[in-house]
Amino acid sequence: MSGDIEARLEGLEVRVAYQEQTIDDLNKALSEQWRTIDALKRKLSQLEEEVAEAEISARAEGAVERPPPHY
Repeated sequence: MSGDIEARLEGLEVRVAYQEQTIDDLNKALSEQWRTIDALKRKLSQLEEEVAEAEISARAEGAVERPPPHY
């Protein structure tokens, strides 16, 4: 009986070790994804500002929007 309990305990310890490694791996992946998302948000904000500035500049110059060349 004691050997059965020891085997079960060892199996549980192995399972916990794998679960801890999986949790660490997922945490690292999630952290990297958040860093990427934050960088993309900053870049999107920058691009939005650039587009807004370009629109203001174009309006100030009195530029007329022309239809695309395929018309």
